[in-house]
Amino acid sequence: MVAAAAIAATVGLSPHASSGAAAPARPAAVPAGSGQWTDTWASMPQLTEPGNMPPAPFTQSDRVFDNATLRQTVHVGVGGKRIRLRLSNAFGGADLPVTAVSVARPADGKAGVGAIVPGSSRRVTFGGQPGFDIPQGAQAVSDPLDFDVAPGSNLTVTLYLAHGQASTAITSHPGSRTTSHLLAGDHLDDADLPGATTVDHWYFLSGLEVWSRRTASATVVLGDSLSDGRGSTTNGNDRWPDRLRARLAVRPGTADIAVVNEAAGGNRVLRDGLGPNALARLDRDVLARSGVDRLIVFEGVNDIGTAGTSPADARRIAAELIGAYRQIVTRAHAQGIEVYGATLTPFGGNGYDDPAGAHESARQEVNRWIRTGGGFDAVIDFDRAARDPDAPGRLRPAYDTGDHLHLNPAGYQALADAVPVALFRR
Repeated sequence: MVAAAAIAATVGLSPHASSGAAAPARPAAVPAGSGQWTDTWASMPQLTEPGNMPPAPFTQSDRVFDNATLRQTVHVGVGGKRIRLRLSNAFGGADLPVTAVSVARPADGKAGVGAIVPGSSRRVTFGGQPGFDIPQGAQAVSDPLDFDVAPGSNLTVTLYLAHGQASTAITSHPGSRTTSHLLAGDHLDDADLPGATTVDHWYFLSGLEVWSRRTASATVVLGDSLSDGRGSTTNGNDRWPDRLRARLAVRPGTADIAVVNEAAGGNRVLRDGLGPNALARLDRDVLARSGVDRLIVFEGVNDIGTAGTSPADARRIAAELIGAYRQIVTRAHAQGIEVYGATLTPFGGNGYDDPAGAHESARQEVNRWIRTGGGFDAVIDFDRAARDPDAPGRLRPAYDTGDHLHLNPAGYQALADAVPVALFRR
């Protein structure tokens, strides 16, 4: 467990308690040797693009979320009776002064709602303080809090920023596929937020951990929009990592394995796109997570789709991706993490599909190596699960959102079903 004093030194704590707020609960003690922290939910931090900034009045010319409440929900994988949060200021243009934070049970247990179960709200502390400043580029880990979260449930996290962040460069995860609620003023513990502005983005939240048995673990998914869930149902939690977690949850031998989604739309393995490239973010998003013993790599389509279209370009991008996969495996193995490689799904008919077939040639070469190259500890054949048997360079029509790249919920269920459960048995 990270000591409270160490957290205070790291995040530069300062008191910002909201007016009239009750004293925060004392941080829960964690018995030494009784278990471990395990990530049960996470989101990949990104620099927020202009189109994903909070709407007015929450974005001003020189700051965001001035005197504002943010209520957001996250979907828990494995459960526990003790939790802690991670908040990120990785891409903020200034320090992030958070006044107060609370967690609660969402009304009716639903994702994306603005109401909470009355009386369920609990204050979160950092180094015993209700308020804290997260330095530019840093993150904050909360004190442990006794709060029982059930496996597969939703949790509401509410933040109040009395003075906002003095920059228009802020950290978020735009592809939340979950509705968040924004309201002016301090409404941290309000049972509902009538009149709130809604957006389908997460801001500042980057992780939720549970204190779990030592048999629990986290499997991280490193990916792009196909794992981030473009084409899935808003507030439905039916991305393929969600569906995989649901499969694991009903089996006694795998029920204590979380599937942590560290994917983002537009992300690439080799070069920055929407967010840092996978090689650059591997330490932060995989190796530094808690309780991780497996990694699924399902990324590379955006690298191929944005590469040149000559035969030489196709050979080059395939070779570069294979080299990058080897690097990921080497770095993960050094931390005792097994790495499973997922084959890249088709994009025929999408803008990534060039007339000369160079990009498809590169995809086939990469998939050949994933299947037969021996670089990964195991192979998950998403290409086989998603492709049209009559036109293998295209998605099955029943799984296609219409852009010939992204999958609908039925397609994501097919990907989840293609993951061998045997990979997760002890």
